[in-house]
Amino acid sequence: MTDVVITDNPAENRYEAHIDGALAGFAVYQLTDDLIVFTHTEVQPEFEGHGVASTLARESLADVRAKGQRKVMPLCPFYKSYMSKHREDYADLIYGS
Repeated sequence: MTDVVITDNPAENRYEAHIDGALAGFAVYQLTDDLIVFTHTEVQPEFEGHGVASTLARESLADVRAKGQRKVMPLCPFYKSYMSKHREDYADLIYGS
């Protein structure tokens, strides 16, 4: 399997993960002036178990940090768990922390 490529698709309000040009997964978000709220993450069944969701979370959170405009509210159970497990890396991004 080749690398997972993560892109922001603002027209769909989601970050997308592609492998060899195929949509492997996505993370849906909502934006406010101060927040990005991750609401749902989905990985296509044929790509499950290959780290797609973790790569999606890591790269999308890096993009949020690089833009420097918003805090993160992880309503999606996967993002909430991922950010909790890596709290030392993301404490500065979490809304209310």
